[in-house]
Amino acid sequence: MSPKATRHANIEAKGISAEIGSPVSDEEVRRRAYDIYLDRGEKPGCDLDDWLQAEHELRGGDLRREQEA
Repeated sequence: MSPKATRHANIEAKGISAEIGSPVSDEEVRRRAYDIYLDRGEKPGCDLDDWLQAEHELRGGDLRREQEA
């Protein structure tokens, strides 16, 4: 399996765990943000955007629920 295919398989697996209520660690967000950076062609300067996108993908529903509480 290619590295890119492996990253996407990992993302799907993480998405499933997030959906069933497993907490997502900062380390998982960091890894996803790095994958986003690689997918963008390793262009610097968007680290915050990459982090926020990763959080949204992995924690999206959890963040909204925490903010409402």
